[in-house]
Amino acid sequence: MGSFKYIFAITFGLCGLLGFSQSSLPPGEYTSKSKSAIKHFEEGLKYYQARNVAEAEKELLKAIKDDDSFIEAHGAFAQLKREKMELEQAEIHYKKAIDINPKFKARTFYDYGEVLFLEAKYDLAKTTLETYLKFERINPNTKEEAEFILMHAKFAAEAIKKPKPFTPINIGPGINTENNEYFPAITGDGKQFLFTRGIPDPQQPGYENEDFYTSTFIDKAWQTAYPIVAINSIGNEGAPTLSADGNIMFFASCSNEYGDYGAEGRKGFGSCDIFYAQKVNGKWTKPRNAGPAVNTANWETQPSFSSDGKTLYFVRGLLSRGNVKQQDIYMSVIGDDGKFSNPVKLNANVNTAYKEESVFIHPDNQTLYFSSEGHPGFGRLDIFISRRQPDGEWGPAVNLGYPINSIEDDNSLLVGPDGNIAYFSSARKGGFGGLDVYQFELPKDVKPEKITFTKGKIYNAKTKEALEANFELVDLANGTTITQSFSDASGQFFITLTANKNYMVNVNKPGFLFYSDNFALKGKETDFAKPYLLEIPLEPIDTGRTVELKNIFFDVNKWDLKPESKAELEKLAAFLAKNPTLKIELGGHTDNSGDKKFNELLSTNRAKAVYDYVIANGKIAAARLSYKGYADKRPKVPNDSPDNKAKNRRTEFKVTSK
Repeated sequence: MGSFKYIFAITFGLCGLLGFSQSSLPPGEYTSKSKSAIKHFEEGLKYYQARNVAEAEKELLKAIKDDDSFIEAHGAFAQLKREKMELEQAEIHYKKAIDINPKFKARTFYDYGEVLFLEAKYDLAKTTLETYLKFERINPNTKEEAEFILMHAKFAAEAIKKPKPFTPINIGPGINTENNEYFPAITGDGKQFLFTRGIPDPQQPGYENEDFYTSTFIDKAWQTAYPIVAINSIGNEGAPTLSADGNIMFFASCSNEYGDYGAEGRKGFGSCDIFYAQKVNGKWTKPRNAGPAVNTANWETQPSFSSDGKTLYFVRGLLSRGNVKQQDIYMSVIGDDGKFSNPVKLNANVNTAYKEESVFIHPDNQTLYFSSEGHPGFGRLDIFISRRQPDGEWGPAVNLGYPINSIEDDNSLLVGPDGNIAYFSSARKGGFGGLDVYQFELPKDVKPEKITFTKGKIYNAKTKEALEANFELVDLANGTTITQSFSDASGQFFITLTANKNYMVNVNKPGFLFYSDNFALKGKETDFAKPYLLEIPLEPIDTGRTVELKNIFFDVNKWDLKPESKAELEKLAAFLAKNPTLKIELGGHTDNSGDKKFNELLSTNRAKAVYDYVIANGKIAAARLSYKGYADKRPKVPNDSPDNKAKNRRTEFKVTSK
């Protein structure tokens, strides 16, 4: 299993080269009878043993020139070329060794097949490895490795015949320079772009200091990026991720030999740790370590923060003698106490026995993109997608396909919030220099769920003063909290919404009546370019104030509460529990259609249904509540259209005593 790392970083020792001097022939005998060829061959092995690769190569070529049928010389020369990643020459000489005598050494088929795979000659690699696996008494470890490469070759051979549309476009000089730009991140509205830039150090040739830069999308272009001074340090920062509203940043920072992470006070638990900072009044706070639940003495990096504001995905690798091993994707959830839970490793549909990295959770919170060596692909790291299943687990990994993935390492994919555009870094020709950030249109079958978003302002209804307040986004179908966050000092907030669901937005602040609204997106077309814009006035708690309960639902002419009402009712009960002296009247209202007496009965029973639920399930004392049906006596708007009549059919509560 471990030897398949040859595919990702080929390194060979003397034993690999000497392997071709050891055959089924008696000791000291070769397939060549040429004394000069044998002499050059053995000299070549000695030079290689002395780590003089150049002279070893010369001697092996002389051996081949003296006897072109010398199987061991062709095989050893092929091994040497494979070590140097000169794959075309390695291929030629492996094939020559096999053509001379296919039965001479079974392992040659494995080595030849691996080289063909590295050259992206997938069909030929497949048949060659299948031939190898038909030999009897092959090494069990090599057999396992061959089966693993064959799995990749079979997948790649078919996938390459069905290329995906892929037209990368450089995103321009606002972000890209002659330096390296990579590890992009973006806000939920697609307007703010964050990335890592490597700045060459003139005092240390070959060394780059990694810092964060940010750019804003204005007039259909990314503007000139500027450094985030509050976060950047004399050390390296990398792999940033932003909360959907852009107010929380997680990133990786690695220590030097003294355990210093490049800035005063930025200490960690291991070689690389995850840190976070918050934007308060438009300025970033001093970064803080994410804590011992997330960070360990091992290697933690490449965080991705979910749009619900609760879940952090990241990569953890175990350190062993200075090397990172068992690199997998983990997740940790922020609890009600604001602390991270002990991380858990994602399931086997995501993690494999090989390396995983570059995890990215899309703002839809349903679609995970990541890179892996272990799932069927084109070799090295490929990018995969996994979708959240109804039970909450991650589904099978799906390769993004060719040519998005290739024989090279493919990673660090960012998918924009609208789900149409993906971003990645590449040093391809035609750029501004080094690694540049590119974008391309994501194929339909690997796009995330459609989302839209809402943003707006929370303020005091009486004084118009901006308010910092907590808000929640709840899935009305099951009462699950999708997002839990807060507005900033200017009252601004931002929430992403997955399409084809119905939501409740609940806002609360001590001293104010709670506010609720809903977004009925199920079955509706949404346009990411046209978000919901909300102005949310919070009413100070005062006698006589009224709040409409916008998420209480009944069937036509019935007073049985629908299941979608549960989330709102529990918020009402929680509000009353936090304000124990408050007394309220629940009021039911209808439009002016139908029989007057029935409407009075209907409105009264609907108010009573809410009254009964809050007492029974919210455990609120009955003495604090009353109810009344008003029928159509207190319309909000004239009953002169279907829309207005719908607005008049409502449930409210009024503060009767505080």
